[in-house]
Amino acid sequence: MSNGLIWLTEQDVVSLVTLDDAIAALERTAADEGAFNVPKALAGYEDGSSMHSLGSAAPALGYAGFKTWLNTKRGATAVYSMFDSRNGALLAMIEAGALGQLRTSAMSGLGTRWQAPEGADEMALVGTGFQAMTQVAAVNAVRSLKRVRVFSPTPDKRQAFVAKLRERMDLEVIESTSLEQAVADAPIVTLVTRAKDAFLSASMLARGAHLNAVGAILPQNAEFHQDVFERVHSVVVDDIPNTQKASSEFIQRFGGERGWGEVRSIGEVIRSGKSARPAGCDLSLFKSMGMGLSDLAVAIMAYERARDRGIGRPIPAATRAAPTWQADRARAGR
Repeated sequence: MSNGLIWLTEQDVVSLVTLDDAIAALERTAADEGAFNVPKALAGYEDGSSMHSLGSAAPALGYAGFKTWLNTKRGATAVYSMFDSRNGALLAMIEAGALGQLRTSAMSGLGTRWQAPEGADEMALVGTGFQAMTQVAAVNAVRSLKRVRVFSPTPDKRQAFVAKLRERMDLEVIESTSLEQAVADAPIVTLVTRAKDAFLSASMLARGAHLNAVGAILPQNAEFHQDVFERVHSVVVDDIPNTQKASSEFIQRFGGERGWGEVRSIGEVIRSGKSARPAGCDLSLFKSMGMGLSDLAVAIMAYERARDRGIGRPIPAATRAAPTWQADRARAGR
């Protein structure tokens, strides 16, 4: 493994890793029993701004790393620090906006692959923000979609997204003017919103549907009502500890006497080699909170391809320096 330290830009990442690559990488890494997540650190401040840190390691592959980011109403920036897990060397610093978008969407692809009905070819998308386009692409990568229904509460944003989706993907795209219209009879439903309050009720969902709940990753946010759980026969999350810590929907359901025994991780499902969807399933649910291993999977692929192809900006490796203090400096100057 090269000792050179490199900086990878957003443009480098998207040139090196496609969404299809990311789905495959996440599936391999999530199934690695020796790989592990570092619990998420999260703090909010002022007017809804937040600080985040996600870490993980895959010792068998020789890598560990952390993604850190700040999210504010005026902007957000994320960076990934990649280390050699065997000697502690810093290998790469990676601009992580696109990396985060790839891994979030790829994780929805995995949740859909392992839980959604096999023949599902239609999707309802609720939310048209930054993550929406790749959410559709990820589901389409694991289930061949023919039709997508799109809803968000702001008409101009919704219409602009519908037009863009029609340009980028060879699908029938329907603009839905209500939530009910969008999700009615849809076999796959993806929620990717910034909603503070739950808006999706169980009665809106078709029997046999699969629900990806992607947007509510802060304790004060929620997307679906508790009655959804009453119909769910398969509950899978990307990472159980992060869900226990920050999902208000899951904490309300499983945080008391009921316990978390019904909740499975996507890694456990993949290792089993069997669909998490039981026969006669009414609803299946996948909750993605974001976990370090999904970031690491994409970062490893980006780093190794960059290293092998000579891509990235070399930066000086860190060298140790001893701390000084005023009296010490004064003596040195005599």
